[in-house]
Amino acid sequence: MSKPTLLIVEDDPGLLAQYRWSFPSCRVVLASDRRQAEAVARREHPAAALLDLGLPPDPEGVSEGFATLDALRRIIPGLPVVVASGRDERANMLRAISAGAYDFCEKPVDLDVLRTVVDRALRLRALEEENRQLAAAPRPSPISAIITADEGMLRVCRTVERLAGVSVPVLLLGESGTGKEALARALHELGPRAKRPFAALNCAAIPEALLESELFGHERGAFTGAVRQVTGKIEAANGGTLFLDEVGDLPMSLQAKLLRFLQDQVVERVGGRTQTRVDVRVVSATNQPLETLAENGGFRGDLLYRLNGVTVRIPPLRERGGDALLLARWFFARHSQEFDRRLRGFDAGAADAIAAHAWPGNVRELENRVRRAVLMTDGPQIGAADLELAAAPPSDQPLDLRTARAAAERAAILRALALSDGGVAAAARLLGISRPTLYGLLDEHGLTARPGTRGAGDAPANDAQAAEDNLSGELP
Repeated sequence: MSKPTLLIVEDDPGLLAQYRWSFPSCRVVLASDRRQAEAVARREHPAAALLDLGLPPDPEGVSEGFATLDALRRIIPGLPVVVASGRDERANMLRAISAGAYDFCEKPVDLDVLRTVVDRALRLRALEEENRQLAAAPRPSPISAIITADEGMLRVCRTVERLAGVSVPVLLLGESGTGKEALARALHELGPRAKRPFAALNCAAIPEALLESELFGHERGAFTGAVRQVTGKIEAANGGTLFLDEVGDLPMSLQAKLLRFLQDQVVERVGGRTQTRVDVRVVSATNQPLETLAENGGFRGDLLYRLNGVTVRIPPLRERGGDALLLARWFFARHSQEFDRRLRGFDAGAADAIAAHAWPGNVRELENRVRRAVLMTDGPQIGAADLELAAAPPSDQPLDLRTARAAAERAAILRALALSDGGVAAAARLLGISRPTLYGLLDEHGLTARPGTRGAGDAPANDAQAAEDNLSGELP
């Protein structure tokens, strides 16, 4: 990897010569005044800068230094600038921090301390760049609005891709906040109806008295307050897609009328006598078990069969492997850029808490927590408390690969010895290794077969306890 570029702005030739060789891990570029610093910053795009406040034409003051600080941060937003200045100038240093400097060092500088501060500034810049790349990175999901690396969710996305090209009714089943509307829009936008309207209606959010009018429209004078003709969602979606969210909450009185529309593709406005033929693809979604509702009389079975030409089941976030942390980092990158918060991501405790939380509100809850944490956190990193999550309990599973491999190897040996009732030759055959190799592994793991253990022809033990009983010299 190429070395990061460090811009040093200093008017003392002796210090410039000393600084040039003091940062072997960086590619050092030099400037002695504001004009040169601006030119070098535009040309080299440094990852960090070291700035002296006393620059010509005001070497005894700080006006030119602060002007240079403002210019550098204007040219490269987010550039971490370390300010170096003489002793007894803490007021100026605090002013520099308020103006956006990353840190400061007093002159004469301790090079070891200065290198540590600069290294921290470079790491900060690398983290910010990683966050920006994460926000702009192509998503692994084939659907732009869905961010996932989970195989189950990727199968859902591939199913939606295939269904987008055919005009069959699709029923999306999943908990609230799992992305049902995003998938419904993908069914519309990836298919031949993409240039036609997409109309969405939340059946649970509209009072029953207004829902019929909202869905089918009404004529002027159809009821009190109907002062003009209104086109319903079905007509508005003509040629395109109608998305019925929370369709399980649709009143029984409207289910029959919706069924008639699905059969005939004809709508009649409330208070009207004229039937209008429409061409609409219907995508519906619910978090309720419609089959159970239909069995109990809470939902029309014939309507269910019309709606679920193909049923797509969306897994909740807690069943999507590492998606919670993947999404959290994506939301962090987006909202930290949106709110101009220069944060360094999640600390280890926050990452563990995100992975351990059950996320009953799914992706919607996760985004809300991350957005709130980005806005409200005072520290450089987001912790579990900022997300209002309980700290994750310590895991018993080793993270180190060498330790995990050794634990799995030892468990396999114990299992093979249990199945062979302590017989080394039979255990070696089960493990697919030779007896000398098994003896070597027994020694490596501190396990030694006791004399007189039974051979492979004896009945196997039921569990690993028999193997433990035939072994001595357990691991300390």
